[in-house]
Amino acid sequence: MAEAALKAQEDDAQELTDGFSLVIDAMKLNGIDTIYGVPGIPITDLGRLAQAAGIRVLSFRHEQNAGYAAAIAGFLTKKPGVCLTVSAPGFLNGLTALAHATTNCFPMILISGSSEREIVDLQQGDYEEMDQLAIAKPLCKAAYRVLHAQDIGIGFARAIRAAVSGRPGGVYLDLPAKLFAQVINADAGAKSLVKVIDPAPAQIPAPAAVQRALDVLKAAKRPLIILGKGAAYAQADEAIRTLVEKSGVPFLPMSMAKGLLPDTHPQCAGAARSTVLKDSDVVMLIGARLNWLLSHGKGKAWGEAPKKFIQVDIEPREMDSNVEIAAPVVGDIASCVQALIDGMGAKWAGAPADWTGTVTAKRDENVAKMAPRFMNNKTPMDYHGALGALRTIIKERPDTILVNEGANTLDLARGAIDMYKPRKRLDVGTWGVMGVGMGSAIAAAVETGHPVLAVEGDSAFGFCGMEIETICRYGLPVCVVVFNNDGIYRGVDVNAGGGADPATTAFVKGARYDKMAEAFGGVGINATTPDELKRAVNQALDSGKPTLINAVIDPAAGSESGRIGNLNPQSKLRKK
Repeated sequence: MAEAALKAQEDDAQELTDGFSLVIDAMKLNGIDTIYGVPGIPITDLGRLAQAAGIRVLSFRHEQNAGYAAAIAGFLTKKPGVCLTVSAPGFLNGLTALAHATTNCFPMILISGSSEREIVDLQQGDYEEMDQLAIAKPLCKAAYRVLHAQDIGIGFARAIRAAVSGRPGGVYLDLPAKLFAQVINADAGAKSLVKVIDPAPAQIPAPAAVQRALDVLKAAKRPLIILGKGAAYAQADEAIRTLVEKSGVPFLPMSMAKGLLPDTHPQCAGAARSTVLKDSDVVMLIGARLNWLLSHGKGKAWGEAPKKFIQVDIEPREMDSNVEIAAPVVGDIASCVQALIDGMGAKWAGAPADWTGTVTAKRDENVAKMAPRFMNNKTPMDYHGALGALRTIIKERPDTILVNEGANTLDLARGAIDMYKPRKRLDVGTWGVMGVGMGSAIAAAVETGHPVLAVEGDSAFGFCGMEIETICRYGLPVCVVVFNNDGIYRGVDVNAGGGADPATTAFVKGARYDKMAEAFGGVGINATTPDELKRAVNQALDSGKPTLINAVIDPAAGSESGRIGNLNPQSKLRKK
């Protein structure tokens, strides 16, 4: 009798499922195969069980960096990257990355465990008590809470669809602790799961809008195409190349769109940016926004020449955000670009030769002017000598993914290092937020399998440097180069008050960041010349071993705030 009762209990258990299992099943059903996060109450077991179920779970040292990894995973794959955190403080750490993903239009889902609603709503002081849903809502595209196990499938379906449909962005999914332990019938649980069908459907542009855009472009005497990271995200690479080459129009890639067409392409105007912005008369924006990175489409940078704008974007509210858009083309980029190509027909006249000739001459002049600066072998290194070494490496290894952040390190590398393939350059994005480097590097290595070269300012590296342990723990093919000039912007600032404390922008002189990698079993190298730097990076990329290179930069090299010093407010009183 006892054996029969035990068998009956076992049969009953086999017919049940719980919240843990349903969360994992919902992710697997929808092709989510990687989680970035930090374990802890109440989601520790969820990570363990997900790993046991075949989902790759990467544990970070800080939730913000795990969130940046999830965000860039979304950009690279067009699937929502998933970040998993604990409640309250862990949730808040991940929230910066969620807002960053939304601002940059990267699909991401932040999943956080949370305290019990009954106690939170009465503010009775539960463990890590916080109304996380209310806090998340203003900072992301959508936010949902799942209270019952039978709603887990719908909750994930809504989160996935919200993250990738239309203009992509961040989504928050709140999973209270009690949800995981809830038990329901296994058959009912399986039926409750939802496989999301066509979560990001094509949005076809109106034929009249396409024709209007082509009419404006055809009438241009000095046309320009600007490619944004939205164009890179779209993965419509061949269509974009066809449109650019068929039109014959010079193109300017924004930083994360570099490589959609090679920066060495004859139509690339990257080295003549000032000229084309100032002198163009018609500008076609593809997946780019007229925000601060493009001086809002007006002002000194855009010169006196009257401008007409054509804008290709999936979000209609982006149109006229700063200036009048003469020809808005609303739809997904792949559909819009193909419609423009089809509308051009077989006899499209290319851009006027006098304009393209002027752009080419200015570009070649600027490239020739900069070439000697990239070839110097000074000790200590300046930025141009160090970047010259890395520029050669990327040219020889175009499949390498370049991650880049900092002030001078970011600003100068953006122009110095040519990219040859799409989605190979990842950086700080629209917010210019520091600390994205290690999370982005980890996700790039995990999601693509390609080697990663992360070029970091010493200040930027400080926000995320502990993740070098994560890189070593997972044995990822990431080479981190820290441009070490002993400080923020420059390492020569002094304490204006004359006290014993160092200046507010100064770091430890002669720091050896390379020792961090050695502490965790990776490779650490100290490089003092461009030749040493080039050898060290090639060695790292050949070996595939986690490597951290301390690149010693002249402390006097660099400028205040990099190339956005104009955004640094200056009091009129200080000028007297």
